[in-house]
Amino acid sequence: MTTQFTDLAQRVAADGQVTAAEVLSLRSEGWGDGIISREEAEALFAINNAIDVRDEQWCDFFVEAIGEFVLNGTEPRLNCDENEADWLIAQIDHDGVVESYVELECIVRIIERAENVPTKLKDYVIAQVEREVLEGTGPTRDGGELSSQHITEAEVKILRRVIFASGGHGPAAATRFDAEMLFRLKDETLAEDNAPGWDDLFLDGVSNYLKGFTLQNAQLDHARAKELQAFVADNKPNIGRFMGQVAREMPSARNHFGKVFGKKDPNLIDAQPSYTERAIAGEAITDHEQEWLDRMIESDGEVDELERRLIARIIDDGE
Repeated sequence: MTTQFTDLAQRVAADGQVTAAEVLSLRSEGWGDGIISREEAEALFAINNAIDVRDEQWCDFFVEAIGEFVLNGTEPRLNCDENEADWLIAQIDHDGVVESYVELECIVRIIERAENVPTKLKDYVIAQVEREVLEGTGPTRDGGELSSQHITEAEVKILRRVIFASGGHGPAAATRFDAEMLFRLKDETLAEDNAPGWDDLFLDGVSNYLKGFTLQNAQLDHARAKELQAFVADNKPNIGRFMGQVAREMPSARNHFGKVFGKKDPNLIDAQPSYTERAIAGEAITDHEQEWLDRMIESDGEVDELERRLIARIIDDGE
C-alpha cells in the first residue's frame, strides 16, 4: 500500500467525510496499479466506518474496490473462497452489526458478479436483512419508527437479488433456507403495509424452491476452478493425459467420451438423465416437499391470503 494512500485514508477517517476530490485521489493512489491489496481494502473499511455521510460517489467506489479485491485479488478470478468470505464477513460484522447500506450492497454485488461464492456469504446477507426487517433496525431502514416491522422496497430488492443471484446455488435457484426465511417474514408482517413487490417475491421464492432444480455440478469449487484454469493456461496441453485423468477420476465418464467420439455403449445409453429430464423431475413436487409445505402453512394454525395464492400458483403450474 502506498504512503500517499495511507496518509489520505487517515486524513479522510479523521475528518469524518470524503469529498469528490478525495475519492478521485483514492482511485488514483490506491488503484493506480490496477490492484487492490488486502491492506488497502481494510483501509477502505476503516474509512467507511469513520465517515458520517456516504454519498453516491463514495458508495460506488467502495463497492467496486472491495469487489475487485475479493473476486480478482487472487486466482481464479470471479471466485470467492471460504477464507475471502470469512474476511469479508469479519470486516463488516466486526461489532455485530452492518454499519451501512453500502456494506450490504457490497456483498450483494459480489454474489451477483461471482461465478461461485460460499453458501455462508449468501446466508449471511439474508440473515442480516431478515434481522433488519424483524427488529426495525439496520442498513436499509430509512427513518420511521424502529418498532415498525413492514418490509420496504429496498429490502424486497436486496432479497430478490441475493436469492436469485448467479453466485449462490445457481442462477434463479431458491433454497430451503431462502424459502423458510420468506415464510418467517410473511408470518411476522402479515398485518403491515409492506412494499408492493413483497407478495411477488414470496410467491416466486417459495414456488421456485418447490418446483425448481439445481445441478450438483452447476458450480466448480475453488480448488477445481484453479486446476482447470491452469490446464487452459498450459500452452502445450496433453489432451490424452487430461482425458485419461478424468476417466480415472470418473469411471462413468467412459460413456460420455464414447458419445463425443462417435462410439456408443448400448448398455450405457440413457444411463444418465438429460438436462430436460432433470428439469421435468424438478418441476414435480415430491412427498418430502409436500410435507414441508404443509408444515410451513400449518405452523400458525391458519391459511392466510398469501398462502392461498401460493397453493393456487402451484396447482396452476401443475396443470
